[in-house]
Amino acid sequence: MPRLLLPAALALLAACGAPAEPPHSAAPVERSPPEARGQQPAFAGQTRAPAVTSGVAFQVQTIASGLDHPWSLAWMPDGRMLLVTERPGRLRIIEPSGALSPPIKGAPKVESGGQGGLYDVVVDPHFAANHLIYLAYFERRPRGQGLSVARGVLDPAAGALNNLQVIFRAGPATDGALNIGGRLVFLADGTLAVSVGDRFETRDQAQSLASDLGKIVRILPGGGAPPDNPFSGRAGARPEIWTLGHRNPEAMAIDPASGKLWEVEHGARGGDEVNIVEPGKNYGWPVITYGIDYSGAPIGVGRAKAGMQQPLYYWDPSIAPSGMAFYDGRLFPAWKGNLFVGALKGEHLVRLVLAGERVTGEERLLANLHERIRDVREGPDGALYVLTDNAAGRVLRLAPAR
Repeated sequence: MPRLLLPAALALLAACGAPAEPPHSAAPVERSPPEARGQQPAFAGQTRAPAVTSGVAFQVQTIASGLDHPWSLAWMPDGRMLLVTERPGRLRIIEPSGALSPPIKGAPKVESGGQGGLYDVVVDPHFAANHLIYLAYFERRPRGQGLSVARGVLDPAAGALNNLQVIFRAGPATDGALNIGGRLVFLADGTLAVSVGDRFETRDQAQSLASDLGKIVRILPGGGAPPDNPFSGRAGARPEIWTLGHRNPEAMAIDPASGKLWEVEHGARGGDEVNIVEPGKNYGWPVITYGIDYSGAPIGVGRAKAGMQQPLYYWDPSIAPSGMAFYDGRLFPAWKGNLFVGALKGEHLVRLVLAGERVTGEERLLANLHERIRDVREGPDGALYVLTDNAAGRVLRLAPAR
């Protein structure tokens, strides 16, 4: 496959790796005491999986730098040019040389500040014919603010996004700029999944079918809800809702082995979750959680309730996950089938070893960089690409050590 070409000036930041260890050590990688004391997982392996190492040696290269809180990456179909979003509202192209383009003209106006700004970018599955890309962003409205999704026709040569059209506005609009969500994934049937946070102050709306907050919604690429959505036709329910009971889902990815959609979301203090998204299911927030409130007070009724889904895996203490990718490439055979998750608070890249739908091991990579990891993607060249989240953020490429 074509690959993003690397300029001669690329900085080699690190060569990482370790001698192979047994697949599972006796101790988990997480050694700190949990924030939610006294809670027990619902099943073995639901948290604090055994520490593992694949013994893979890799190098970390800088592809681009000087980005202001970059949030998402997407490749153009030729596998060469790379789109990157910056949270203050800029969309850029990274050229094959590694050069950053000026901000693309015609991008939506965003409400920045706090956690607000420009979030995910995805390329239409039929981009070669329609040149469409999709953006999730935080928007100022007459009565508050909210997550919106727009699409437009990208003209890379002109550096412009034309015919911008808003296809979804999560409602209701509220004040505040926390727990917004903003991840986009095209599903196999061509519909678009959108993650919507609970907006923090309105967390109880995560259980209301009259609100998009705290949900994953499924929409048509031109806007509107597919008629086969699970709550379509129910009185008082928003037809776009696909699942409910989420806190702040900042990552979604399709498992290439099963075709299922997986999701990662922030807990409060503890209780960051990995879930498999199934239509119509209730994932519990804020009725059940493995975390506690920032005040130290309990949240909801406990960690389990009939009719509500258990997370496949959770972290306590929180790592603040953002971005996820299943590795399916050829450069790292030892990582094939693993799930990678960025950690903001944790300042590392998580590698989860899976056995079907169970986590059997956890490794933490890139901790030596001491940077917040916002997103992780597998590139068309089989390398892993990572975004660091700060005012001088970088696009990093993980490739086998030379």
